[in-house]
Amino acid sequence: MAPTTHLSYLQALLVAGLAHSLRGSLRAQAPGPQPLELKEVFALFQLQYNRSYSNPAEHARRLDIFARNLAQAQQLQEEDLGTAKFGVTPFSDLTEEEFRQVYGQQKAPGRAPNVSRKAGPKEWGRPVPATCDWRKMANVIKPVRNQKNCKCCWAMAVAGNIEALWGIKYSQSVEVSVQELLDCGRCGDGCGGGFVWDAFITVLNNSGLASEKDYPFQGNVKAHKCQAKKHTNVAWIQDFIMLQDDEQIIAGYLATQGPITVTINMKLLQHYQKGVIRAKSNDCDPHRVNHSVLLVGFGKGKSVARMPAETPQGGAPAHPSRSIPYWILKNSWGSNWGEEGYFRLHRGSNTCGITKYPLTARVDKQTKKQPVSCPP
Repeated sequence: MAPTTHLSYLQALLVAGLAHSLRGSLRAQAPGPQPLELKEVFALFQLQYNRSYSNPAEHARRLDIFARNLAQAQQLQEEDLGTAKFGVTPFSDLTEEEFRQVYGQQKAPGRAPNVSRKAGPKEWGRPVPATCDWRKMANVIKPVRNQKNCKCCWAMAVAGNIEALWGIKYSQSVEVSVQELLDCGRCGDGCGGGFVWDAFITVLNNSGLASEKDYPFQGNVKAHKCQAKKHTNVAWIQDFIMLQDDEQIIAGYLATQGPITVTINMKLLQHYQKGVIRAKSNDCDPHRVNHSVLLVGFGKGKSVARMPAETPQGGAPAHPSRSIPYWILKNSWGSNWGEEGYFRLHRGSNTCGITKYPLTARVDKQTKKQPVSCPP
C-alpha cells in the first residue's frame, strides 16, 4: 500500500464518528482543547499534505480551523442530495475566506465582451448521447495542472479547452503555455485573477500560443516580461463563443464539438473528496460563480438510498436509489485533489451555476486577424 493511501486509510478510520460529535461541541463552546482523536487526524493531515506551522499558537489556530472544517464537511455530507463525499482535503486547514482569497476570483465577472449566447441543436444535428467522456480519446485531455497559489484557473481552463479542441480537430497532441496567458494578457491580472475571455482575447492578440515546454508555467508574473515573440506558436483559435444557458444544449455541444470552459461557485469544493455534488442553491449559489474549470464529459450513476435524520435505524429510506445524471469537470488543483483532479456535479439543476458562462474556442489554423480590445 502506497504511503499516501495508507495515510488516507488511517485518516478515514479516525474521522469516522468524530465529525458528528465535533459539530455538537463546536456549537456549544468556544475554541479550546480538542479531543485526542482530532489531534491524531490533524497530525496525519499535516504528514499527508506536508504542512508545518511557524509556532505553537499558529498550530493551535489551524487545529481549530481544521476541526470546524471537519464539522462543516459532515454537515455537507448530510445535506447533499447526490452521492458526494466530503471530508479532509488539502484545504482543510484554511478558513472559507482564505480558501476563496487564494483560489477564487477577485471580483464578480461581468458580461463577456462582444459575445452573445450561441449554439443550438442545429449546430451538431444529432441526438445527445447518454454518456460522453473526452478523457477516453487520445490526444484530447492533458494531465491535470496545479495552479498552486496563483489565481490562474481561468488561464488553465482555456489552455485545456484549446488543447482538447486541437487534438479533436487535427489529431495532434499539443500542450500550450499557461504562463504566456499570464505574462502577455492585457485584460487579466495574471496570478491576481482573471476570466476565461481574458485568456481567449490574449490568444487572438498573440495569433496563437507557444508550447508549455518552450514557455513553462512559473506561477508568477513579471511586469512587461511577455516572451511570446521568442517562441513558435503551436495552436491557434479562430474565435470564441458563449453557449446558451441550457444544460441540454451544453451537453449536445460538448458531445459533438469538444470540452467547454465553465465558471462555477467553488464553495463546496473546499471539502469535496469524491462523488456527485447535488447541492441546494443556498449551499452553492448559482449566481455567485468564482472558479473556472474544464467540462470534459457527462454520464449517469446510481444514487445512494438515504435515511431522513429523524427516521430510526431500519425505517423507510427518504430517497430510494435512483439514476443520477452528472457532469465531469477537470480542475486545476493537482491530481491529489478530488477524483484524481476531477470532480462531478449533478446535471439538470444548474448546480453551482454551471450554465452561467459556458465558453469555448473554435480552433483553426493561423490566420491574420484584427487586434481585440478588452472593454474599459
